Amino acid sequence: MLFDKPSLYFIMGTENCGGKEPLVLLGEALEGGIDWFQLREKGNGALTDSALETFAKECQALCQAYSVPFIINDDVELACRIDADGVHVGQDDMNCAEVRRRIGEDKILGVSVHSVVEAERAKVAGAGYVGMGPVYGTQTKSDAKKPAGTEGIRSVSLQYPELPIVGIGGITPENAGAVWEAGASSVAVISSLAQADNIKGQIQRFRLSCKGGAPV
Repeated sequence: MLFDKPSLYFIMGTENCGGKEPLVLLGEALEGGIDWFQLREKGNGALTDSALETFAKECQALCQAYSVPFIINDDVELACRIDADGVHVGQDDMNCAEVRRRIGEDKILGVSVHSVVEAERAKVAGAGYVGMGPVYGTQTKSDAKKPAGTEGIRSVSLQYPELPIVGIGGITPENAGAVWEAGASSVAVISSLAQADNIKGQIQRFRLSCKGGAPV
């Protein structure tokens, strides 16, 4: 079971660290108790080639020290090369059935979806979980779709209750409760954690957001 409890899924790249040193930020997040980490290296100044691979390995080592799954966004070749725990792809990336074939059955595959139909396709193709969003408005992705609220999560959860759903997009400790209630297994956060003054305190607030204050 990938998500045996409500989980906090941190997504980060060097371009959205809020001015903090990326590895220091990741270390603080791991120490604070994140459950998942996805390396999403995007943007004008994003690392590429050997610099990206070196950084990915450094992130991977930190995650391994805390027994936190290390997922790479989009870059299937890099994920295979460094033996990451899994990969996350969007609707416009490589076909998820092909990704599953490339990474093997033992690796984690996450797929971004925006409807019940896309969730079904991802499930059939071998996705271990789906990411749905943006739930709320977000500035992190310049090409983000319009906020969809929690109804998409609720619809997929009702149709496929065994399929883990990760809500993403504009989620904060203040609005995360509705995401959990809609049926999400996890909430994914970028800026609301990366730009927090107190990383550990922010993680605790997310934990308290589940089920009216029950720890995540």
